[in-house]
Amino acid sequence: MFFHLDSVLTMNVEELRRLTTDGFRPFTLYLSDGRSFDVPHPDFIALSRRIAVVIGADELPNLIDPLHIVSAKPKKSKPAR
Repeated sequence: MFFHLDSVLTMNVEELRRLTTDGFRPFTLYLSDGRSFDVPHPDFIALSRRIAVVIGADELPNLIDPLHIVSAKPKKSKPAR
């Protein structure tokens, strides 16, 4: 099956946008290189069409190409207010 690159990027970014809107629940992003990043609050992630910026546990920004995001799994905790 053939996917246009822009549609693949948009799909990943749109899925991330849905995770960061109303009813936010903390989640972990898993990347293709084995790294993972916890997103405990919507303030810890910023999204554009071609990049995701996640503030890591070290409080430094991590620039992530959405193509390398393998999955996003919710963490067990209460929703952010």
